[in-house]
Amino acid sequence: MNDVKNEIKDIVKRVYDKIKVRKKPSLEMPIRSLSNVRYDQDEGFFMLKGSKKKRTLTANTVKTFAQTLKMMDLSNNLIKDDDMATKREAYYVSKNWDEARFNEQSESDTVMDDVEAMLMVNREQMGFVPEEKGGDIAGSLIVIDQDPETGKEIKIDCTKFGSGAYSVPSSVEHLKFETKADFILAIETAGMFQRLVKHKYWKKANCILISLGGVPTRATRRFIRRLSDEKKLKVYVFTDGDPYGWLNIYRTLKVGSGNAAHINEYFCVPNATLIGITPQDIEDYKLPTHPLKDIDIKRIKDGLKNDPFVKEHREWQKALKQAKEMKKRAEQQALAKWGLNYVISDYLPKKLKNKDSWLP
Repeated sequence: MNDVKNEIKDIVKRVYDKIKVRKKPSLEMPIRSLSNVRYDQDEGFFMLKGSKKKRTLTANTVKTFAQTLKMMDLSNNLIKDDDMATKREAYYVSKNWDEARFNEQSESDTVMDDVEAMLMVNREQMGFVPEEKGGDIAGSLIVIDQDPETGKEIKIDCTKFGSGAYSVPSSVEHLKFETKADFILAIETAGMFQRLVKHKYWKKANCILISLGGVPTRATRRFIRRLSDEKKLKVYVFTDGDPYGWLNIYRTLKVGSGNAAHINEYFCVPNATLIGITPQDIEDYKLPTHPLKDIDIKRIKDGLKNDPFVKEHREWQKALKQAKEMKKRAEQQALAKWGLNYVISDYLPKKLKNKDSWLP
């Protein structure tokens, strides 16, 4: 945290020194997009290429420039006071900034992301925490947390939540783990997660079930990464059979995103593998389908043309082209065509044994 405070102090001092000699101050930050990232299988995540943008103080940029400095000041105060603020609270704090206040939270979020990239840290280190609920966990895992008042260890057994589940907290760096599980199964939809929990699939397969709830939060991704690294567990991902599940949910979990390339190293899970639902599964299991939407087609085209991860893997190029030709998508729940618990009795056991059916 002190490193963040010192970096903020250095940036502000450079701005002040420029103003003192009547020169235009500027703020420099990396460009956050897929066009400014590279991917290498050995590294396992999207890394910045190095292109940057400069925000110079002019009549046209004065408001955004001021908002950026005010956001750094808010971060500095949060760190100093050992406090925190949600992204929504940060937006409302700005209502006290007179002409520098934000009109919409989307503006506040963008400036917060710019500051995060400028400092090359994650926003949690800046004192900002997400609004989103973390993923749900069930199965063969004991999470060791700390009592915030006494500092004593608290052991949380993820097999003891009945029909419920343990929720990933917003900060996971202090957690420790105990497990004898063989692997982690990360699941896109809450409905499928609940089915697997109800029938204790984690016990049958000796695994840890994690509900992603769509594109996983940073806390969920970091939790999976730490658990996977520390306990040497493979991560298998089970999404809907559509471009959003493949290119937004799975790809973000495995290698990160262009928007957060400065911190992907800590929030991605390079050893993740997609076991389903793949385009080939849709045909092999004769699943009920829906037609691809225009946005689905666009995602596939963008992935094939612009995504460094897709370009690196011929398997993904082939799968996306197959989906485009089929013009179909399928949900996880479509497996219920063969019986409500077909996913437990047949689909997952077969998929986990057949490595040739997985996607990297």
